[in-house]
Amino acid sequence: MSTTIAAIIGMFSLLFIVHPPCGAGRGRVAGPSQKLAPIRRAASIFKTMDVQIFGVNKDADTRKALRFFKERRIKIHFVDFKTRGPSKGELRRFADKHGVDALIDRDAKRFQALGLQAAYYGADRWIEIAMDEPLILRLPLVRRGQDVTVGYDDTEWKRWLAG
Repeated sequence: MSTTIAAIIGMFSLLFIVHPPCGAGRGRVAGPSQKLAPIRRAASIFKTMDVQIFGVNKDADTRKALRFFKERRIKIHFVDFKTRGPSKGELRRFADKHGVDALIDRDAKRFQALGLQAAYYGADRWIEIAMDEPLILRLPLVRRGQDVTVGYDDTEWKRWLAG
């Protein structure tokens, strides 16, 4: 009987020598939460994606983008342009990637109300106008690290999730 107990203890100690749980070793005994830490760390790799969504709560596409990421349990940082306007650097990041023409929504009500249909400005001037009037932008603007999208683009967001 004592030899089987010694064999079981020996096998159990081999498990900790080969792969000790977090916190084990150096005289400490790992608790149940520490034993699960490597598993939790591995599972959290898939949920580390954070996205920034710039838009207006009234906009349907912005609400759809928020719902898209919430359904997939992705951490969202939402910036409402009604309370905080876009900065020049934020708009420049999107314009550099997609171009100013893709950034400006020429069918927007605010664009029409300002009478900008016949305006031919340079990229810097359009960005300055968009800083003052964010409702002329094609919303939502979504950013994940260096990846950015303009408008509702769920196929690109699904590609982000896959890769």
